[in-house]
Amino acid sequence: MASSGGDPSGLVGRGVCMMSTSWRDKQHPNLINFMATFLAANSYCLNLSVSPDFIFNNGGTSVAFVFETNWDSEKEAAVFSRVNTLKRQFKHLYVVVVLPTGEQIESFNQSYFNSYSRYGMELGCPTFVPVCDPEMGFEKIVKIAHARGVCKQQDIITTMRNERVQAVQCMDAFLRVLTSIPGIDSHDANALAQAIGSIEAIAKASKEFILENTDLSTEKAQRIFRFFRDPQYYLSPKIN
Repeated sequence: MASSGGDPSGLVGRGVCMMSTSWRDKQHPNLINFMATFLAANSYCLNLSVSPDFIFNNGGTSVAFVFETNWDSEKEAAVFSRVNTLKRQFKHLYVVVVLPTGEQIESFNQSYFNSYSRYGMELGCPTFVPVCDPEMGFEKIVKIAHARGVCKQQDIITTMRNERVQAVQCMDAFLRVLTSIPGIDSHDANALAQAIGSIEAIAKASKEFILENTDLSTEKAQRIFRFFRDPQYYLSPKIN
């Protein structure tokens, strides 16, 4: 695990975790040691000094976290005000709150459901995650960040797969158009695609340009030239 400002070579792991120094300084050293060990075990690089308590970057997705390890209803105004500010800055923001006692759970629930009218909070935005202890809270944070990164990678893979399918479909349509010209085969169509490009570009190309940029014969270049300019030619019956 890298420390503040870490070595770029340390970024080859699963992701990057950025921790607020002001948040860190308020915590018990045992909790910080647990976090450092847990991050190292999960191949995260740790950097310091950010606006939220944590920012994880996984697979190109940044996820911000507010981590309240000691809920105090007297400080609810500061907590919800900070969350309101951060949710305007981060698309993915989660608030993890440690609630070890029944009294704290009841206090938090009252504050949370009153936050809409008192502080202009939108219920469910961002997501609040109550937990029993700080260690469980940090494990939840890492799991949420990892899940967001996996979703992002799956979206990218799906997009690439769809783009590949579209490219194949476009190429198939391209080949069908060009091989419908008498005497033009798949080799000729591929040569035209590589040398000239789109159907539109081929349709505008002169016979001389086709001859200069491909290995097609004069007869084939003439057929292509006529096909895109002479309706009587491309509408008449073809016998290959």
